[in-house]
Amino acid sequence: MTREMIAILDFGSQYGQLIARRVREHHVYSRICPAGTSADELAKMPLKGIILSGGPASVYAPGAPKCDERIFDLDVPILGICYGMQFGCQILGAEITPVASREYGRATLRMTDRSDLLANLPDETLVWASHGDQVTKLGRDFVTLGETKTCPYAAVRHKKRRFYGVQFHPEVSHTPKGDIILKNFLYSICDCAGDWKMSDFVSETIDNVRRQVGDATVICGLSGGVDSSVVASLIHEAIGDQLVCILVDNGLLRKNERENIVATFRDHFHIDLRVVDWSQQFLYRLQGVTDPQQKRKIIGAEFIAAFKSEAEKIPNARFLAQGTLYPDVIESGSKDGNPAANIKLHHNVGGLPAELGFELVEPLCDLFKDEVRMVGEHLGLPDGLVWRHPFPGPGLGVRIVGEVTPAKLEVLRAADEILIDEIKAAGLYRKISQALAVLVPVSTVGVMGDERSYENVIALRAVETTDFMTADFSHIPHEVLGLISTRIINEVRGVNRVVYDISSKPPATIEWE
Repeated sequence: MTREMIAILDFGSQYGQLIARRVREHHVYSRICPAGTSADELAKMPLKGIILSGGPASVYAPGAPKCDERIFDLDVPILGICYGMQFGCQILGAEITPVASREYGRATLRMTDRSDLLANLPDETLVWASHGDQVTKLGRDFVTLGETKTCPYAAVRHKKRRFYGVQFHPEVSHTPKGDIILKNFLYSICDCAGDWKMSDFVSETIDNVRRQVGDATVICGLSGGVDSSVVASLIHEAIGDQLVCILVDNGLLRKNERENIVATFRDHFHIDLRVVDWSQQFLYRLQGVTDPQQKRKIIGAEFIAAFKSEAEKIPNARFLAQGTLYPDVIESGSKDGNPAANIKLHHNVGGLPAELGFELVEPLCDLFKDEVRMVGEHLGLPDGLVWRHPFPGPGLGVRIVGEVTPAKLEVLRAADEILIDEIKAAGLYRKISQALAVLVPVSTVGVMGDERSYENVIALRAVETTDFMTADFSHIPHEVLGLISTRIINEVRGVNRVVYDISSKPPATIEWE
């Protein structure tokens, strides 16, 4: 189906796919393309505009990513963001240099021209900046649209070419008016119609799965979380009984998790669900391991072994379906040559197809969490599944800082259950995007029953976000936090202190490990 689209040329930004997601929020189809995509290839697409993403490199660094300069001759508007602005401005005659006062975090943007890109904005607004280089000599062919205290050319427009640039990130939630800037670009500058819908994605994905799979069997690793549940439902919609789901009990699940998954998918939805109890193998391999990346690698290796043990029993199984989302992909390293920095490993990204001998089916890998929920609602999944908080693939193994033991798991399961129960009772579960308890390897002095205690610390974390690439800590009322703390200390043996994590992402990640 031919439709209007915005192409995002990805220079390795941690927010590259977030830009695409923001565009789709405005009902305009977007596609991530490698930075080196030629102008000829782009000209074959139904383009309404191009966005050049940010990236970690300097435009002058050896090997810095570049794009085909002929894109500036295409008759479509181009918006450069951060590195994308610097690259575009450099190509069009401006000078870029490192600056003494690097901007990182919130800055105040003051408007000097609100005729197009910055239309409908106040005189000043907060923006999220992250750059060490910036435009220092603009040249006569540019117009300045906005400035910050340390960046005189924070937003610009070329007089002759249809190029715009911003030296900040309008796509992140930390830029409150960024949505207006993107809307101005899409509708006022690119003249988009805005007729793309999530139902288009669902129908096209179902067709793509049918074409890819044919009459083969697809195996899906089912955890009971939103992502794997939506994947299972989407693929079941496409191929029915050709789908077989496998639940690996790694011993790192939440309390009663295994029983709840079986009741939901095998008993209610009548999906072919196989359960593999591999808990002893996981816990044995994790003995004495404290490094979080090593824990993830071990859990990934054992997951493969457990999967193999069951997958070998399934005839005609050629495909493996996974609920990989784009935040998983981009935080795990590279996709399609994307040079984004590696932050942490995910056992469900990279390596699994080769290890297991299956072709991979990842129907959600270009979506963010809230978009996956939209797909789930469109497919008719129950609210309890659609709105369930994310749970990491390595389970509680990465919510215990340090060595994982059966005793620590029991402590964490009990604390986690109290946290979730109380935020649900307070009516906060849907407001909070993700809540978790972390067992910290620190013992502190306390007084319990008139006696000195020296026991564990539980850290609580709750965040609010729409994209899981950026997040702010949730402002849970003090009385609710107090109730959670009191219950954990009174009911969970081995805990005498509860703390609340008030860091945002970035610079922190949502999970602790």
